Amino acid sequence: MNWVMGWRYYSGLSLIALVVFIWVTSAEITQRIFSEYRHPFAITYLGVSLMVIYLPIAALKDQLCSWFSPKMANHLDDSSRRDANTQYIPAIEKDIRQREEGWPLINKDEELDLHLVNQASKLHTWKTVKYSLYLTPIWFFTEYLSNSALANTSVASTTVLTSTSGLFTLFFGALLGHDSVNSVKLVAVFISMAGVALTTLGKTWAPDATFDVADDRKHNIVGDVYGLMSAMLYGLFTVLLKKSSGSDGNNVDVQKFFGYIGLFALLGFWWLVWPLQLIGIEPEFKLPKSSTGDVLLLNGFVGSFISDYIWAVSVVWTTPLVATLGMTLTIPLAMVADMVIHGRHYSLIYTLGNILVLAGFVLANVSDMFALKPDTS
Repeated sequence: MNWVMGWRYYSGLSLIALVVFIWVTSAEITQRIFSEYRHPFAITYLGVSLMVIYLPIAALKDQLCSWFSPKMANHLDDSSRRDANTQYIPAIEKDIRQREEGWPLINKDEELDLHLVNQASKLHTWKTVKYSLYLTPIWFFTEYLSNSALANTSVASTTVLTSTSGLFTLFFGALLGHDSVNSVKLVAVFISMAGVALTTLGKTWAPDATFDVADDRKHNIVGDVYGLMSAMLYGLFTVLLKKSSGSDGNNVDVQKFFGYIGLFALLGFWWLVWPLQLIGIEPEFKLPKSSTGDVLLLNGFVGSFISDYIWAVSVVWTTPLVATLGMTLTIPLAMVADMVIHGRHYSLIYTLGNILVLAGFVLANVSDMFALKPDTS
């Protein structure tokens, strides 16, 4: 069991690294889309609704399993019977005895096992639907507020602000009794938050002065508020997802879970565009140009459909705090990307902030790795 948990944990860390790369790339593309199509709600609705595609994929997977599993189960059952230290009744003699007594040629134990499996499967599906239903609004508005932040401020500022979700994850984890708070975790969070603060205070500049002017123009208080609200909901969703999936991650089928989130969002949130227009948060709705629509669809597929599922698996396989602090790695990645693409320069304070963010992530992992080690006493 410990070996399995260790393998899943390290795989979860690899998935976090992959999601960080996808999210930074997607954020840059999203902000470029906003220059031509500034509709955060439409982009959010498309991205979240696309996850409904997971439902037919999960149905196909279940069908394939139903075809192959009985054959494997029968083979294993026959092997176990031959190896068992109990009286063995030959199949031919058993069949004759059943025919003579008028019984059907079905093993009652196997029939009972199949019934229990079907009942457990229905219960498992219902739990997944129930968890998806009450977590859909949280995830939808987490995504919407994040996209709204991108529409009102720079990618760097949005990344820094959403990285404060580590603090909210620790708070909600302790409040809901899911995660214990120890000194190492507190230190890891505060080191990471200190890094975020230093990154905010640090200065950056590029050879092209107009690039800085454009960034300053984008940066406003509305985007900052959206970013912080998104971070808060992100922390809450992360803890509730882990709490729903259980410590071993087997209570919820993550694929079906996000599939139902996509379905509930598709059917339940389309009408919100009009109230948001009336209060002035959203512009009047219109369809994007064909060229922008293609980029929008591709970005939604990769940046939401694929990356959100990978991220959810990483949460289930690691811990909410590690997954959340892992997202702060978007800051140093964005820093490197800007250095390579834009020739951007960073002050010593900004660079130190990035180092602290990375240190907080490493420290949180060290704490959980020790927790995963078997007790040898």
